[in-house]
Amino acid sequence: MARPGSGNIPGSACIPLLILLLLLLLLLHPSEAQPSPGYYPSKMFRSMAFYEGYSTLWGPQHQTLSQDQKSLTLWMDRSSGSGFKSTRSYRNGYFGASIRVQPGYTAGVNTAFYLSNTEQYPGRHDEIDMELLGTVPGEPYTLQTNVYVRGSGDGNIVGREMRFHLWFDPTAGFHHYAILWNPDQILFLVDDVPIRRYEKKVEGTFPEREMWAYGSIWDASDWATDGGRYRADYRYQPFVSRFADLKVGGCATAAPPACSPVPASSGGGSAALSPQQEAAMAWAQRNAMVYYYCQDYSRDHTFYPEC
Repeated sequence: MARPGSGNIPGSACIPLLILLLLLLLLLHPSEAQPSPGYYPSKMFRSMAFYEGYSTLWGPQHQTLSQDQKSLTLWMDRSSGSGFKSTRSYRNGYFGASIRVQPGYTAGVNTAFYLSNTEQYPGRHDEIDMELLGTVPGEPYTLQTNVYVRGSGDGNIVGREMRFHLWFDPTAGFHHYAILWNPDQILFLVDDVPIRRYEKKVEGTFPEREMWAYGSIWDASDWATDGGRYRADYRYQPFVSRFADLKVGGCATAAPPACSPVPASSGGGSAALSPQQEAAMAWAQRNAMVYYYCQDYSRDHTFYPEC
């Protein structure tokens, strides 16, 4: 038994104190568990066989299609990478793929899932990117999201990068990466969690022309890993990325004008996000974002009126 004046806390008083300490720890170190966005656009579309929506674009010798045609393995070695492209162009829609990337030394390797019209408008193209940038052992992969509007080949490369170190290991299993593009905004989604919203704010800063969906693996040594400090090392080849659960929905370019864009939230319409989606996006950016171009004041912000 504690002696009076000894400074010891009786056992019955310890329990509320422990609860208080636990609450303080939770406040200081919030849960890292992925939040529910409350809206799951990936569930709105079925997984398609590769031939239903895509075809090989380059490096066919570096592709292997599963027997059911629903998963595709791409690899890169010293001779080539590989890529595929949707058979149709779209004026808006939902585009998703489950991707698993390779562990180990992968510096310089870019595994990309993106929308573009670069073949239609060379030098003046639009592009919406999700890119898993390879790394060196002990350092995380970087997920780079980016938006180009009407050209990046005219001498002024105007990218709009937001980068993340994800809250999971993208080499340990498949995760679903998706772009939801409608007339009001672009949502970048990881397992249906919106990690970034790029809104149509200023004229000329939003992609409005038709685009195709692409997937690829290629050598981006000049910039992908620590600004090009670490390059692809082909002693570790082949570099392998796997794509599965391909999903496409929305308005193809040839669709009737009445075709409705994919809604951004369960409330319908193409603009507003729900409070639950906003909270999930805030969580992702607070816990995983490592770079945002609007906060980089070394860049000339006259190119970024939307900031």
